[in-house]
Amino acid sequence: MDHSTDPCQDFFQYACGTWKKNHVIPEDRSSISTFEVMADQLQVILKGVLEESINADDNEATTKAKTFYNTCMNIPQIRKIGDDPLRNVLSSLGGWPVTVSNWEPPPFSIEILLGRLRGDFNEGVLIEQWVGPDDKNSSVNIIQLDQMQLALPSRDYYLKSSSEGDLEAYHKYMTNVALLLGANKTTAEDELRMVVEFEKKLANVSLPEVDRHDTSTIYKKLTLAQLQKIVPQVNWIQYLSSFLSDEITENEPVVAYGLSYFIEMGKILEQTDRRVIHNYVLWRLIMALVPHMIDDYQRERVEFRKILLGILSERSRWSQCVEWTNKKLGMAVGALFIRDNFNHDSKETALEMIHTIREAFNDLLAENDWMDDETRAVAKEKADAMNERIGYPQLITEPVELIKEYEMLNISDNEFMVNILNILKYEADQNSQKLRQPVDRDKWSTEPAIVNAFYNPNKNDIVIPAGILQPLFYSQHFPKSLNYGGIGVVIGHELTHGFDDKGRQFDKDGNMMQWWNNVTIRAFRDRAQCIIDQYSRYKIDEVGLYVNGRMTQGENIADNGGLKEAFRAYRKWVRKHGEEADLPGLNLTHDQLFFLNYAQIWCGSMRPEDALTKVRSSVHSPGPIRVLGPLSNSRDFAKAYSCPLGSPMNPTNKCSVW
Repeated sequence: MDHSTDPCQDFFQYACGTWKKNHVIPEDRSSISTFEVMADQLQVILKGVLEESINADDNEATTKAKTFYNTCMNIPQIRKIGDDPLRNVLSSLGGWPVTVSNWEPPPFSIEILLGRLRGDFNEGVLIEQWVGPDDKNSSVNIIQLDQMQLALPSRDYYLKSSSEGDLEAYHKYMTNVALLLGANKTTAEDELRMVVEFEKKLANVSLPEVDRHDTSTIYKKLTLAQLQKIVPQVNWIQYLSSFLSDEITENEPVVAYGLSYFIEMGKILEQTDRRVIHNYVLWRLIMALVPHMIDDYQRERVEFRKILLGILSERSRWSQCVEWTNKKLGMAVGALFIRDNFNHDSKETALEMIHTIREAFNDLLAENDWMDDETRAVAKEKADAMNERIGYPQLITEPVELIKEYEMLNISDNEFMVNILNILKYEADQNSQKLRQPVDRDKWSTEPAIVNAFYNPNKNDIVIPAGILQPLFYSQHFPKSLNYGGIGVVIGHELTHGFDDKGRQFDKDGNMMQWWNNVTIRAFRDRAQCIIDQYSRYKIDEVGLYVNGRMTQGENIADNGGLKEAFRAYRKWVRKHGEEADLPGLNLTHDQLFFLNYAQIWCGSMRPEDALTKVRSSVHSPGPIRVLGPLSNSRDFAKAYSCPLGSPMNPTNKCSVW
């Protein structure tokens, strides 16, 4: 805290002013924040459970997690095997042209190559494909197609002249990795420049993130026969049949998001030499695998990330291995984590808080004057129908079920890269097997040991994993003011996502449909526009750029609504149970502590490179703005800190959606 700052002038500085002095951004990071500090503490706990030797408490699933972690940490063995696994993969895919003298195209098509990347390595290049619930019929799994994730954080890195240095660093990284794999020093640079130019064209025809927010405008359901007519340059049946085990015919329904990308991509493919396409496709696979490699490959990646993200060194090996094990075998790691590191009473407390915050949302719904009665009643139905998933799924407490989850995954005792490749194949199979299967509405899509929370519009559920039910967000020993200002706001934030610019398009069963009337939609858009305009005026000092109010509107609406709901729920608790005893030596009321704890969750600092990435590609506003925006819209905050009307933290004109 910075007591020299007036909380009514700049509450972020007041709450987090000494953060930068006490927290230097580590060399291996592009930022440091409360969230990241909490994630680091969680990683240390996970390191402890993964390093315990395999014992009688372990089952096949937790044994696989520990074995995978051990192979990741076995640097001498990784060094002994070297880059052979990567070279073998490239060879099996027809070779990386830039590294093969007199390269000839393999006897299979680009569609088969893309299909093998998706089916064997879970990598979507040119086309992002998955099987999941149909947005308009959420009980049915359907093939979905979208534009690919570009290699750099957003399309701006390819298209803005201010990022030419980043693009150069990317080209240099590609070239240096090619040299490690045997490319010709005199020709590799020029050959790979054509690959960068190819990706630049694809970036140019991709839809900007800000235009992808309205799912209903980019969703298009059609048969493969129709898609084949619209994008004739790709043999869609051949592509999908190369990795899906079910029979795929021209009558197969698919959902394509942003059809314009596929139309333009088809034209680009038609005009591009096969060698360039093959070079690019295999480069994207290499780029996905290199983070798991060491020595020369790691050095090249560090050099690239220095320029792109300002990260000066690689993270410690154990930290990477913990992260990968948790990401890839999250349920098994969750089972190890909750054994001794999770207070099971907190599930009950969180459930109680969800109910009180839902009540607060329903109260605000009843009071709002811009919704018609019919829409308001349906909105209440949706809020009441939300499922809560707290802590962890039942699966991780049932060894037989947990073993079944990973029974198709083979983990070697001593070959780390083989394990990575096995996991990628397993993940790809897990997804493709959903086709023709009913949607499993109870399945968790996130690992329990993570400092985050989620709302899923297709299932209309809120997920509060075990990893976030810890201080600063929550402790059974905290006063209620801190818990409501922490995890309470998180719960309110996720609940409000069901009613933000995207969530409002889905009904209580998770189906995309218009369940609001046009007058109410216009009123919502007017209020959302107030939020867009407000946030677009916030400047990020590190890079001198303004927040993209349109791209961040969903998260900003959720922050504002979550704060209001959690405070109202807290005051309701106080009315029922009485005021809490003051904390000694603080000279702050509990209402003030509520807002202070909320703000301190967002304490942090970032490198200019990270600030630029966030402004260009993140749907979240940077931390300081997540404090200043919602609090300056909050009458409750202004009252708690007695901020005069017209002061920066209590402006005359405020924005309010929920």
